Amino acid sequence: MNVEHWQEQLRTFAEERDWLQFHTPKNLAMALSVEASELLEIFQWLTPEESLQVMSGESADAVRDELADIAIYLLRLTDVLGVQLDDEVARKFRRNKMRFPTSG
Repeated sequence: MNVEHWQEQLRTFAEERDWLQFHTPKNLAMALSVEASELLEIFQWLTPEESLQVMSGESADAVRDELADIAIYLLRLTDVLGVQLDDEVARKFRRNKMRFPTSG
């Protein structure tokens, strides 16, 4: 995924609709949480085995939609906050590798 490309596309989309006034960090963080909860709702009553098969069932399109919504709000939030998502993911991944070393 080209993060900067999608941030620009989403920023333009919001500008064209006069939505920037609503895209505050607080609102975007809340919207991100709502979309994550909508994804969670799909899995809520599934068994672990059923959850592994969700993409081959009737909920697959809903899962894709919610994942896309989550990504969209995350990208908008990082853009508004000026966070370089690629850099931060790389930094966090390096920290996690040190925190959770392999057993071998």
